[in-house]
Parts: sequence; structure tokens; C-alpha cells
Amino acid sequence: MGTSLLFGVVASSALVMGALIGVRFELPKRLLAILLSFAAGALITALTFELFEDAYQRGGIVRAGLGLLVGAVVFTALSALLDRWAQPGSKSVPAGEFRGSAKLDTDAAAEEKAPASTFTRGAAGMALLAAVTLDGVPENIALGVSLGEGTGGLALLAAIFVSNLPEALVGAASMRSQGRTGGAIMALWTICAVLLVAAVVLGAGPLSGADPETISLPLAFAAGAVIASLADTLMPEAFEHGGPAVALSTAAGFVLSFVLSLA
Repeated sequence: MGTSLLFGVVASSALVMGALIGVRFELPKRLLAILLSFAAGALITALTFELFEDAYQRGGIVRAGLGLLVGAVVFTALSALLDRWAQPGSKSVPAGEFRGSAKLDTDAAAEEKAPASTFTRGAAGMALLAAVTLDGVPENIALGVSLGEGTGGLALLAAIFVSNLPEALVGAASMRSQGRTGGAIMALWTICAVLLVAAVVLGAGPLSGADPETISLPLAFAAGAVIASLADTLMPEAFEHGGPAVALSTAAGFVLSFVLSLA
């Protein structure tokens, strides 16, 4: 239990660190894109070897495949709702044009460009906080399950950490641009971090001894949510603001996470 608590604190500490940076600093837009693409690369390894493969081994391809699809559908639907919440009344985007995710618009955290009107209302920051919680709970439960069974979890830990950091940074910057106090912003992201630590402990405790077929479902659901977040938010945002150069940081994130998965 002590190990799971430690892993949970380490993974969730990125939320607090990212929020603190978002409250105090404005970073170059390209740096934010590199952070997002590095996180995407690490998540590719984690969802393949730490989530979906484990779900397949426990419950078979049908159960794992269905769980993945459900996770992807749920995340995509809720992500669309969160984008509407972050940017209410927005007009439809013309075909062939991409404007990024309203909830992860990095303008509020960057020094080159003023935040959009959605960020001055702060709705985007709250939407991103909700999105981090949505995909973070199943990810952290999966991390706890792997720890409870002694199957490692380093790659998933690294992936969760590096994805939490830029998301919390951008979300906190959005809240800051609305005029929220630093204390209120840090309190919100700390509560989210505590919730995700509890998810790790839950996975390492009661759920680690559950039937393998039962465990395969949340693992596959988490994989689906992660892969949807990659396609829906992280990769498009990274490319939009970093260009082709983010391919290298994505590859670096993948390699690091893969090496950790071998440990």
C-alpha cells in the first residue's frame, strides 16, 4: 500500500507542479507544444503495453476491444461537451480548418499571444480540469492494479506524469487569465491530485484481487480514453503550435516510456 501511495503522489504531483507554473509563468508556445507531444509519445507506450495488452491478457480480445471502444466513445463525447463549455456559442469550423481544442488552447499559458475570450472567462480551465479527472481516474486505477500485482507500472507512471504536467499548466493559466486567485487555482488542482492518488490506492487495494475479467474492463476503458485523448486533443494541439518538429519529441517520449516498461 505504501508503494501505491508513493506512485500515486508522484503521478499526481505533476498536476500541482503544472498548476504552480501556470499560475506564475508564461512559457514559449513551442515549448508547450514539445511538452504535449512528449506526453503523447509516452502515452502511446503506456496504453499499448500497460493498459490494452494487460486488458487483453485478462479478458480476451472481445472484452478488451469492447472496453477500449466504450472508453474512446465516452471520452470523445464528453470532450466535445467540455469544448462547448469552454467555448460556448462558437461557430462551426469550416471543412479543412483546425482551430484546436477550446479546452486546451495554449494561448493563455504562452507569452507570444494574448489569451482568447474563452480563457478570459476561465471556462476553458475548468473544462480542462474536468477532462484531466475524466481520463485520469481510470489511468490511475490501472496504475494501482499493476502495482498491487507487482507487475511494474513505471512506464504508466511516467506517461501519467508527463501528460498531467502540461494539461495542468494550461488549465491553471486559463484560470489565472480569468482573474482567479492563485490560492483558489492551486486548491482546485490539488483536490484533483488527491482524487487521482485515491484512484491509485483503490486499484492497488480492493481491485487488485478482483477477477481478471472484471479488471480487464477498466484497463481497456482507460486505454480507450487515452487513445481518444491523443487523437482528439494532445497530438492536434502539439502539431498546431509546434509544427513538424514535435515528431521528434513524440518519438523521445515513446522511447523513454518503452525503456521504463522493460524495467
